[in-house]
Amino acid sequence: MRSIWKGAITFGLVNVPVKVYSATEDHDLPLHQVHDADGGRIRYQRRCEVCGRIVSYGDIDKAYDDGERTVVLTDDDLATLPSERSKEIDVVEFVPTEQIDPIMFDRSYFLEPDGSSPKAYVLLRRTLEEADRTAIVLFSLRQKTRLAALRVRGDVLMLQTLLWDDEVREARFPSLDAAVRIGAKELRMSRSLVESFASDFAPEQFSDEYQDELRKLVEAKLAQGDAMSTEETFGETEDDEDSGGEVLSLMDALQRSIDANRAKKKGGGTSKKTASKKAAPKKAAPKTAAPKEAASAAKAPVKNASAKKSTASTKASPAKKSA
Repeated sequence: MRSIWKGAITFGLVNVPVKVYSATEDHDLPLHQVHDADGGRIRYQRRCEVCGRIVSYGDIDKAYDDGERTVVLTDDDLATLPSERSKEIDVVEFVPTEQIDPIMFDRSYFLEPDGSSPKAYVLLRRTLEEADRTAIVLFSLRQKTRLAALRVRGDVLMLQTLLWDDEVREARFPSLDAAVRIGAKELRMSRSLVESFASDFAPEQFSDEYQDELRKLVEAKLAQGDAMSTEETFGETEDDEDSGGEVLSLMDALQRSIDANRAKKKGGGTSKKTASKKAAPKKAAPKTAAPKEAASAAKAPVKNASAKKSTASTKASPAKKSA
């Protein structure tokens, strides 16, 4: 294990240097999301909803939203708040262990003596054991003030962070307000049922059945060769934070697609129209024409010719007059 914090337990003039370690770990089989079509990994990006760009951690501030307004808090703003200036685990009182409601327990940490001699550490451990009390302490970790219980587990001092009082909800259910009558016979039978299940708690006897079966499923698929190279799941992608390429928002991408489609249609519209006209079959001429239609068709060129001649003479007459 690797320590996550170093400090010292202090009460009165006693100072006990310690290293802090996480006491628990997650046993779940780590899974990630992939595309069902090709197995490519699904990536989550920190994209700004205003400009559409992917933002690096260095350009991210924190903010509070009350539903109508948002207050942005910069690093300089947060620096004015009480921070992890002290490396002390300050004992404020020793309380009977049974007075601490287990619902308040949050995270657990092991404490290791840090120094040339563990005498002060062992002395505090034995004192807590003989007094049968738990120490309530205050300390700062990761820019937060923590309330915690300091107690003994085996030969090790354990620090268990506690929820603040206003973080524990009150359970108020109207359905429990109704009067309920429990008979003596029902209570005896219920007690008998409890006695039939009575045992000493041995946590090693219990296991996570879902995770056990999940591991068997994964191992079976690997044995059958139903797997792909992990490198293939990443594909050929650039690091979005380091690349200098342009990142388009959804609106930009849509507008560019529309512009490209219009340009394509405009550039190729004439040729397609002409080609369609050339490819169209000629309409068959009627086999016989009516006498009236034939006569009008024969006179039409003559009429047009006389009209053109008249127009030409009209245009030419002003020129002669001016000359």
